Amino acid sequence: MPLIAGCKHQLQVTIPPETVEEETERVVNQIRTRARIPGFRPGKAPASMVRLRFADEIRQEVLKTLIPRHLYQQIQAEGLLPVAAPDVSDVLYEPGEPLRFRAEFEVFPEFDLQPYRDLPVDYNAPEATEEEVAAQLEQVREQHAVYRNLDPRPLTDGDIAVIRLQSTATPPGVAPIRQEELNVELGSKDTLMEFTASLRGLSPGEQTKTEVHYPDDYGQPRLAGKSVIYQIEVLGLRSKELPEINDELAKDAGDYRGLEELRTRLRAEILEHKRHEAQLQTKAKLLDALVDAHDFPVPEKLVERQISTHVERGLQALAEQGVDPSKVRLDWQKIQQSQEPRSIREIKGGLILEKIAEVEHIRASQEEIDRQVQIHARQTGQPVAAAREKLVKAGALDRIRVQICQDKALQFLFEHARKG
Repeated sequence: MPLIAGCKHQLQVTIPPETVEEETERVVNQIRTRARIPGFRPGKAPASMVRLRFADEIRQEVLKTLIPRHLYQQIQAEGLLPVAAPDVSDVLYEPGEPLRFRAEFEVFPEFDLQPYRDLPVDYNAPEATEEEVAAQLEQVREQHAVYRNLDPRPLTDGDIAVIRLQSTATPPGVAPIRQEELNVELGSKDTLMEFTASLRGLSPGEQTKTEVHYPDDYGQPRLAGKSVIYQIEVLGLRSKELPEINDELAKDAGDYRGLEELRTRLRAEILEHKRHEAQLQTKAKLLDALVDAHDFPVPEKLVERQISTHVERGLQALAEQGVDPSKVRLDWQKIQQSQEPRSIREIKGGLILEKIAEVEHIRASQEEIDRQVQIHARQTGQPVAAAREKLVKAGALDRIRVQICQDKALQFLFEHARKG
């Protein structure tokens, strides 16, 4: 019988001596056919001599064959599903005696599903307001604005300055910045005040130097909360002419017959985006409620993998911001402490969704898997066949299948929730 503690299992395995001897004879005969022993032709040396001269190799081959075979036979017989490869220890192997060893491993937890249909959750179907449609129309106008060069004069608020800028000092992790031609609208809500203040009153041909502090919520994470010193040269002065909001603008913006068709399309896009965001938030609430309702242990190996995934994503984000991940010093103990609660909840949520998928016969179709492989191929710039081969070798296709099933189970929860 296995010793059980949470998700940890321990098996004591005993292999009969006759089975050990049978495997030992097979290995001895195999070595005998190729062994070169002085005074004997290959395959003619006595088995007793082969056993003596190649004792260590024989032992290793016997253990390498018998331990995995009998361990997994017993695991299968007891209906266990290990999370990772078992750790084998306390191996006792003597000629003529049974082979004994101990195996320790974690298994996926068994748990009873709590009610998951008709869960109450706050959800209000979103709407696209006229104000939001109008704001999108303004963005369309901006995209089709016409810029005209003006005669040189001192810059003032409302002007479009054409500048060349180059960073002369950047914080650690931020690569040098250079823009040969950049339009900056003085006084605009989208222009940082340091740029407006430093350019106001300058004329084309003049230069200035300024320090720009980027806010913490700046759109480019690599610059958020940091300061950069720029050398700026004013190249010219422009005015911006926005087109009227009419049928002509709609036709210029795309394959639209007129303004009302463009408004309809913008309203649909706004509504689709808001529905997507609202559903994501609602699904997160539903999954949180289910995780809170289930109490079962989580394998430590899965927690370690999840924490490693978070760390890898964090390092990748730093790399995208220009920081060399190899130079980042990580305090693994602090990372473990900070990431463990979140990782445990994520794993529990995934296991619950997988069980719901199993109960509700939710499957990932081959078409859905192929679609994700194609997306991965596009993102990594690989041919689809090459991307699939790499995913197969890495064992990632099964992870894709599991993720699809979890997503579909989460959609099932949303569709069967009691929304109010």
